[in-house]
Amino acid sequence: METRFLTAKVAAAVLGVSTATFYDWLAQSDAGEFEIRGNSITINYFQGGRRGQGRIQIEAAEVARIQESMRVRPKPKPRRRSPTKSQGFPGITVPLGRPD
Repeated sequence: METRFLTAKVAAAVLGVSTATFYDWLAQSDAGEFEIRGNSITINYFQGGRRGQGRIQIEAAEVARIQESMRVRPKPKPRRRSPTKSQGFPGITVPLGRPD
């Protein structure tokens, strides 16, 4: 199976962010501080070169996973129960009647 790798510039374009923002996301992910929509996300990527200073490459499937975590899923509003008529006296919280 052939794995397709994207450059940081192409990955940023697919995600709809600037390249600088994408690099910031990678730095936050490395520090364990990156969150999307309240969920902690770790970005897996490759960086070539002898000392890890080469170009960043990221799998297309990883970009798709990040993009899916950015998806907004609307939640229906919870249905409220209709108010019920109170049989007691409003504001009185002790039992009524003569004390024993």
